[in-house]
Amino acid sequence: MVSQKTASTEIGFTHDDFAALLDKYDYHFSPGDVVAGTVFSLEPRGALIDIGAKTAAYIPVQEMSINRVDAPEEVLQSNETREFFILTDENEDGQLTLSIRRIEYMRAWERVRQLQAEDATVRSQVFATNRGGALVRIEGLRGFIPGSHISTRKPKEDLVGEELPLKFLEVDEERNRLVLSHRRALVERKMNRLEVGEVVIGSVRGIKPYGAFIDIGGVSGLLHISEISHEHIDTPHSVFNVNDELKVMIIDLDAERGRISLSTKQLEPEPGDMLKNRDRVYDMADEMAAKYRDQMQAKTQENGSGGGSAIAPADLDISEDELPSATEE
Repeated sequence: MVSQKTASTEIGFTHDDFAALLDKYDYHFSPGDVVAGTVFSLEPRGALIDIGAKTAAYIPVQEMSINRVDAPEEVLQSNETREFFILTDENEDGQLTLSIRRIEYMRAWERVRQLQAEDATVRSQVFATNRGGALVRIEGLRGFIPGSHISTRKPKEDLVGEELPLKFLEVDEERNRLVLSHRRALVERKMNRLEVGEVVIGSVRGIKPYGAFIDIGGVSGLLHISEISHEHIDTPHSVFNVNDELKVMIIDLDAERGRISLSTKQLEPEPGDMLKNRDRVYDMADEMAAKYRDQMQAKTQENGSGGGSAIAPADLDISEDELPSATEE
């Protein structure tokens, strides 16, 4: 018969032994790790999460979502198991701080990079405006639309609450820059229905020393000064006024840069007619455009390039920063 004293000695397990065993089998957690955890307790401004550490980890309410959260119950439920991002090392109490927001943030950037690679058009509602442009949210990330890439006659402040189609201009997670273009989305949609060599009617929206910006169906095309007439022109202001209506021919569609280049020079029956007899240019526009298309087709066949359109000087001379906003006159 084994004595009670002997049994106690054989199965004895001190506090230090238990701590050593925990250390032996405890997982090592580091900031940046993504771990599975179960909601242990919902607190007024956060939640305790069991991730297998000695002490329950803590997630504050502001780290529960990429979007605004006022109470833990909006995101988490008791006993729910999900992934958490380890945000900080243990504090003096041995407690880790967790985040869901960081996981959503990383996955959101991954998604917008994929959308940019696919050249996708996305839709988002404007939630605020500032002097530079408008603010939207894409996959929960804050995006910026520069004023020069907003194609609407409305004042920017009236866009709040309006949903816009958008294309990606810049996706840079390191610099936290997500820049989008309303203009490019509209131009792409419009360009799907336009062709090089087509004659369209537009109105002069703005005049610059290098040319006139023509509104054609809600998107802007550039009539460069070199494409107004075969005769020399000192300034587009000497030929056009804002709100003038005119016929122009499309000579280039640049989907990647979101630009439409236009010409009236190619529609002149005689050199200088845009300055001397504009009505004749408009009356014979379709005929001259047909000749232009035939010339381009013959040149394409001669070069054996299998495609093509005229390259407008405008696309060589004008930078993105020089383009006016849609409301600029």
